[in-house]
Amino acid sequence: MKRSLLPILCCPVCKGDLELRVVEEKDDDIIEGSLVCGACGVEYPIRESIPNLLPKVDQD
Repeated sequence: MKRSLLPILCCPVCKGDLELRVVEEKDDDIIEGSLVCGACGVEYPIRESIPNLLPKVDQD
């Protein structure tokens, strides 16, 4: 994921701002890390430069 995408991303659950947490970065590309919503606390992983912004579905 390019760091420059962060300003246009929002939480798909509540539309809150996302905070970037980087584990591995190369140049301007986030390889591993997560995006965390400051409003509702949902965490979205970034793996192999791909953010997974799909909300988790509870299966009862």
